[in-house]
Formats: sequence, structure tokens, C-alpha cells
Amino acid sequence: MLLQGKIAIVTGASRGIGKSIARTFIEQGATVAFTYRSSEEQALALEKELTANNGTAKGFKSDASKYTDAENLVKEVLEAFGTVDIVVNNAGITDDTLLMRMSEEQWDRVVDVNMKSCFNLTKAVLRTMLKARSGSIINISSVVGVQGNVGQANYSASKAGILGFTKSVALELGSRNIRCNAIAPGFIETEMTEKLDAEVVQGWRDTIPLKRGGSPEDVANTCVFLASDMSSYVTGQTINVCGGMITAS
Repeated sequence: MLLQGKIAIVTGASRGIGKSIARTFIEQGATVAFTYRSSEEQALALEKELTANNGTAKGFKSDASKYTDAENLVKEVLEAFGTVDIVVNNAGITDDTLLMRMSEEQWDRVVDVNMKSCFNLTKAVLRTMLKARSGSIINISSVVGVQGNVGQANYSASKAGILGFTKSVALELGSRNIRCNAIAPGFIETEMTEKLDAEVVQGWRDTIPLKRGGSPEDVANTCVFLASDMSSYVTGQTINVCGGMITAS
């Protein structure tokens, strides 16, 4: 129970990696406030699942790309649970195409949801963490933010921006015992990858040194480490959860 008594906000948790983070945090004793943008049915199902075995969790409808939504979210979480110890900025989208075909709208939407959302929620929770002189902020980036990718200029830029933001926040807030780290997942197999051609997926696996895709739990377990006191001397870092993919490149 590495997170016993901790209050965590996890954005974009109605599916995939975010859902796994919420589940794992509950298993480790945290109280979880999670956000969703549109799928209320999925959110209610997750809330029911997380609270089934005496866990404490609550879903909040919130658009991570909107500054006022982030402020309202933190206000509601404080009213419900009293404080915030952990923030996981996980909300993210893709809208892939080659740069020559990419519209301004595609660029702005991906950057707002993926990168601006980190600023929005981190800023909104700052006063609470500064008052407590404690906190762990975890930003979910991507290996394509480290090395780029064809057809993902918007996504790569947004995820690379998160890495710079993470380092700056760590430098600014370290003296107040507030830590900020990033996780860069590689090829993680979720509900979305199940819809892809099996040969394509296997081809991706074959390029990875560990010869398999990662699971959402691999990312969630890394989040537990960064959220807990086990990483009390770790800040400003990016952990690549990629099976060695970046090493291979």
C-alpha cells in the first residue's frame, strides 16, 4: 500500500493507460479523483469498479484543455477530499497526418489537449501543494516526444513540450518538496491496438528489444513509483517505459 492516505487526480482515465493508473492507485491505497471528457457511461462503470472493494474514487467531467475546467476540477476535488497529493497529467489525443496535410485546427487541438492541459492542472493545483510543501506531479509524455515520428508532428511536439515543462517545474518547485517527473511510454497495447492488423502489430513488436508491446500496467506501476515516497529523491526526470525501443533506435 505505497500510496495509503494519498489523494490523487488522474486525467483522462476512462480507458487505456489512465484507467490502469486509476486502478493501480486504488490497489495501492490512494483515493482517486479521475476525469473524463465525454464518455459518462464508461466513467460511471469505472467509478463503480474502483469503489467495489472499499476503494474511494470519484469521476469528474472535465475538459483538460480548458483552464477554467482545471480550476473548477481542483476546487471540486478539494471540497470532496480536502487536499491533493498527486497529479497525473494523462489526458491526450492524436490526430495524425503528414505535416503538408495538417490543418491549423489539427495542430491546435492536439497541442491544447496534450500539452496545455499539463499547464492548466499543474497551475490549478499549485497553491494546495505549496501550502502543504509536498506533492508529486507526473506528466505522461511519449517516446515520440523524445525521438519524433513521421505523421505526428503535432503529437510529437506536444509530448516534447511536456518534457521541457516537467524539467522547469521540477527546478522551480524542488525547494518546496514538490517533485515533477515525466513518463514516456513506447508501444503500449490497449483497446486501440486491438483494432489494428495483427501483422502490423507483430511487426512493431519485432523492432522492440524485449520483443513485446508494453501493457498499461507497466506505465501504471511506474506512476506508483513516482507518486510514492520510494522516489522521494527523483525529480525532473523522464522514464522511458518502452521495452528498450529508444535504445534500439
